[in-house]
Amino acid sequence: MAKNIELNVAVRERIGKGGAREARRNGMIPGVLYGGGEDPVAVSLKTNELTKAINSGKFRGNAVTLVHEGEKQMVIPQDIQFHPVNDRPLHVDLYRVKSDQIISVEVSVRFVGEEESPGLKQGGTLNVVRYTVELNVAAGAIPESLEADVGALEIGDNVKISDIKLPDGAVPTITDRDFTIATIAGRTAEVVEEVVEGEGEEGAEGEAADGEAEAGEGE
Repeated sequence: MAKNIELNVAVRERIGKGGAREARRNGMIPGVLYGGGEDPVAVSLKTNELTKAINSGKFRGNAVTLVHEGEKQMVIPQDIQFHPVNDRPLHVDLYRVKSDQIISVEVSVRFVGEEESPGLKQGGTLNVVRYTVELNVAAGAIPESLEADVGALEIGDNVKISDIKLPDGAVPTITDRDFTIATIAGRTAEVVEEVVEGEGEEGAEGEAADGEAEAGEGE
């Protein structure tokens, strides 16, 4: 499971654009906390804490814990607005969830065993079809990544979603097929290229021979 990020949050008394600008002047990032059957609340987060969380790569698509006066609330970041020039965060939307609530999230796929793969050793290439997989999973059990083992794969073999161990209770949002995550592709492109080049050389020689014959007939 991904390590849960904790962020300190303050409730903003002023709302709207004026309140957001005031929060930024005070070194905070404005945001809105909503969902969970409760009214929306205007909040602000420390710029350095939020920036660090975003840069960790574990903020979007993961459960985050907000801490306010000792009380904690699990949320899922829904949207982040960035400055068009310096890419600094300007505003964040946060959705309330419970740890056992099932949500849909994109989880990255991590490939292991590439050095042991017979297919790759023979010159094949790892053709990644999906770098992420969307799962229905409990908010408190979102995995940091999914592991796809290609260590035993030959050329032409593939890794399907059924080959990957998922967290208990987690299921892919695609349920109508056993979809492919990656394949070990052969060097067919190079072989085809060599054949095409060979055919081109033969054609050139044939054309040259025909040209010489025509020239001879003319003489």
